[in-house]
Amino acid sequence: MKTIKSKLMQESHVKRTLTRLAHEIVENNPDLENLVLVGIRTRGEFIARRIHSLIEAITGTRIPLGMLGVTFYRDDFRTHLGSPEIKSTDIIFPLDDTNVLLLDDVLYTGRTVRAAMEELFTFGRPASIKLCVLVDRGHRELPIKADFVGKNYPTSLREHIHVHLKEVDDEDAVLLMEYTEEQHG
Repeated sequence: MKTIKSKLMQESHVKRTLTRLAHEIVENNPDLENLVLVGIRTRGEFIARRIHSLIEAITGTRIPLGMLGVTFYRDDFRTHLGSPEIKSTDIIFPLDDTNVLLLDDVLYTGRTVRAAMEELFTFGRPASIKLCVLVDRGHRELPIKADFVGKNYPTSLREHIHVHLKEVDDEDAVLLMEYTEEQHG
């Protein structure tokens, strides 16, 4: 059984954090002409769309925006995902020699990011790939680190972070969930 242990972020905090991340991305990417944003579906897509709009408002620069559905590239596709919903990839611009910024909601084990990078390389060879996440909760299983982090919320293995976004969940919030032994035993 899962229960809400705490509401870590509410709408105003999510909005401020995404605005700060957009400013950090602009500050650390002086060559915006070579930058492309790619959101990892599902919630990473909406984080990417919001940050994309913020960057455009800040700089007046239009940056290519794409989306990745990484289900088939996950290493746990057959063992732990049950019957996963297959989400499509939408990248209609060349990736060769671009600076790709991957965006997602939560960084946990690193396996989703690894799958996203594997899929990206099927579209070309980027000059670089960086990662932006709203929340880093720790517990990495792969050597992956985000370049831009909204908030770090270290969790226990019985805790999980659920990001709610208006586009999917009718609210903007970051929730700390706790699972009982029955689900992890």
